[in-house]
This record gives sequence, structure tokens and C-alpha cells, in this order.
Amino acid sequence: MSKTRRDMILALAAATLLPAAALADRERDSDQARRAVERGEALALAEILTRVRADLGGEVVGVEFERKRERWVYEFKVIDPDGRLWEVYVDAATAAILKREGH
Repeated sequence: MSKTRRDMILALAAATLLPAAALADRERDSDQARRAVERGEALALAEILTRVRADLGGEVVGVEFERKRERWVYEFKVIDPDGRLWEVYVDAATAAILKREGH
């Protein structure tokens, strides 16, 4: 395993020890997502992953659900095979990949 990939995995493991405020944000994300799915404004996370997993380009290590420009968006944190971190934005209603940002 490369040093970069190992450092990324260690950083992500450390990030899992989130403070209470970050955990509360995650709960709000899941509540928002549940309500949006119930209203028919978004697809469930499992359905989105079924549709886009092959196109994400790596392993999903995190997900957020947020409102951006009048639409619901799933933001996936993905580590590619070379150990680089990407943010992949997916339209929650259509499962269309909107944008990728590398870090």
C-alpha cells in the first residue's frame, strides 16, 4: 500500500471519531433525506448507489445529503484506486452525476 493511500485511510479513520455536532449534522442529513424520499423529491440512497456505484470511480467512504441550487444532492466522498479523494455530486432525484472534484 502506498504511503499516500495509507495516510488517507488513517485520516479517514480518525475522521470517524466525530464530535457530537458533526454527528448531529449526520442525523439531520438522514432526516432530510428520509423526508425528501417520502415526498418523492429524491431517490433513496440504496437506489442511488445501485445506479451510480460503477461510475463513482472508487470506494465510497462518506456521504452527505444537501440542498444545492434548488435540488437535493448526494455528495459522495470516494477514494480512487490510486488513493486520491474525490467528491462526487449526484442529483438525488435522477441519479445523474453532476460534478466531480478531486483533492
